[in-house]
Parts: sequence; C-alpha cells; structure tokens
Amino acid sequence: MTDAPLTPFDDRDALAAEYVLGVLDLAERAAAEAQIKSDPEFAALVHRWEQRLAPLNDDIAPEPVPPAVWTRIDARLFPKAAPPARKSWRLWLAGAVTAGIVVFGILTLMPPTARGTVIASLGAAESTLIYEARHDGTHLLVTRVAGSPAPEGQTHELWVIAPGAAPVSLGLLGVDPLDVEYPRPPAGWVLAVSVEPAGGSPTGAPTGPVILTAEL
Repeated sequence: MTDAPLTPFDDRDALAAEYVLGVLDLAERAAAEAQIKSDPEFAALVHRWEQRLAPLNDDIAPEPVPPAVWTRIDARLFPKAAPPARKSWRLWLAGAVTAGIVVFGILTLMPPTARGTVIASLGAAESTLIYEARHDGTHLLVTRVAGSPAPEGQTHELWVIAPGAAPVSLGLLGVDPLDVEYPRPPAGWVLAVSVEPAGGSPTGAPTGPVILTAEL
C-alpha cells in the first residue's frame, strides 16, 4: 500500500507542529516566525498546536534556584554604589516608543529540550533582526536567528530590566551565542538589546538606541 502524498494543508500543519515542538533549525524557525507574522491562517495553526501541547508542561516541576545564585543576581541588580548614567534608563526605554519602534515578545509553550526552553524572541516589526532567548534551568542562551550583526565599530548589548530597577548588562551579542549563568527571569521582567560602541557601553548603563525588547 502506498502512502498518500501530503496535501498543502498537511505540510503547513506539520510545520506549525514542528515550530511549537522546537525541532526546527535556526533558519527554518526564522522562516516560520516570519510566516506567523504575515499569514493569519498559519498563525492560527501554530496557536492550535500550542493549545494542544500546553498540557505537557503540567507534569514539569519547576527547578529550584540555588540561594547563592539569587544572591549574585541581587548584587548585580542592586549594587551599593552605581556610577551615574549619562541619561535616565526610563528615557532610554521610552525613546524606543517615541521613535516608533514596534517590538514584541513571544512566550513559547513547549517542553524543555537539550538546548533549553525558549522564553522569548526579541524582534521588531520593521526589522529582520531576531534574537532568541532560551533557558535550561541555570543558563540563559541568546542567539541571533535572523538578520545581520551590528555594523563595524558597534555592538549589540543585552540588558535585563527588573520592574522598577535600572537595566543590568548581561553581555555583548556577537556572532556566537551569548551564554550566561542566570536564573530564569520572572514574569514582568524585560529583555532588551541596544546598539553600543565596540566593547559595550562605556558607562555601565545603556547609551545607544534600544532596537529590540521583550517583556516576559
């Protein structure tokens, strides 16, 4: 007996399932995310698969974070003495809205994989640049999945912003993924990417324009 060939709908439905399961490679995932934004029918397929697979997360127990790790994070977020910034981080973040940059964060429902669970995709409506943030329980891995790196003489810098707190740099985003020992950021926190001089912000606070953000 010969298997019947897949219909175009079957192909799209299978692609939606593979996207939600996290089994696509980086190029395929970037293409699927672009299709989600441009094709409402495909976006609906992805949403249905998210609803079907969401119960799989019910059996996954949260991983406790060692107290020593939280102590280090608290020390980074709330230092006793911080150098003055050139401008308020609130103005810096609001400037992105004033400039008309539309940003989005996608919370992906899928079981953990060997590379960790996707917690956010950082992108902008008018840009092809996309960074993907994954967490494996102890490490935050941020990878550029689409678009080009920062121009020569500049760099992309990743920041985490706790509610009511100033931005804290997590490192520079280059060709290789950024791997940081970090607890999973709680809901309500923001990941942001700014454009900085080569070597990173000279002040310890964002100095360049914010180009991507995602609220968790």
